[in-house]
Amino acid sequence: MSAPHTAVPTNPVTTAETMRLHCLHVLRIAGFASPNAVAGFTGLDISTVEAELDTATEAELCVRREGRIAGYALTPAGRAWHAEELAAELERLGGRSAVEAADAAFVELNGPFKQLCTDWQVRDGAPNDHDDPHYDRQIFDRLAELHPAAVRLTTELTRAVPRYGWYPPRLENAWRRIDSGEARAFTAPMADSYHDTWMALHQDLMSTLGRQRSANDGH
Repeated sequence: MSAPHTAVPTNPVTTAETMRLHCLHVLRIAGFASPNAVAGFTGLDISTVEAELDTATEAELCVRREGRIAGYALTPAGRAWHAEELAAELERLGGRSAVEAADAAFVELNGPFKQLCTDWQVRDGAPNDHDDPHYDRQIFDRLAELHPAAVRLTTELTRAVPRYGWYPPRLENAWRRIDSGEARAFTAPMADSYHDTWMALHQDLMSTLGRQRSANDGH
């Protein structure tokens, strides 16, 4: 069931000038995230992330939410700041054409991936109880065919926009967990699942290009 291995880069080193942008970028692509989640995405140490989020909170760019799961979310001002800074980063890197190409390739993969998730969660119109290993294995085998293309897409994009180096290791890690029998690693929300990473990548591509979701993206 193992997918062909593709070498992936480690998380890119983030410079002082981009630390706040990248911390807030995680809030944008995730919608809501804890400092640990931000650190996991960016590769920054937790103390640096907490300091950046505290500073951003004081600047009213994000807000801390308490509760059973505490974390941060962007404010309207934070979304505006983030969009402006993200566009400036893309222009500075000269990476628009690379992101546009990756976005188009991702959209082609998105339909098949969404069908995989549906087939994993629902079988014959009812919730999949995962009592049929043969049925689940067929879905895993289909994911094994799609996975190398997703890793390749993000790995190639990393050469133009280094922060996309966040994604290949996360996709590979989720795949290894699925391959070892951890069912939650496929579609479980807020579990660093394959679906979590896929949705974050989708939002990342759209945000980086400054575009809204279209009919081609699905729902």
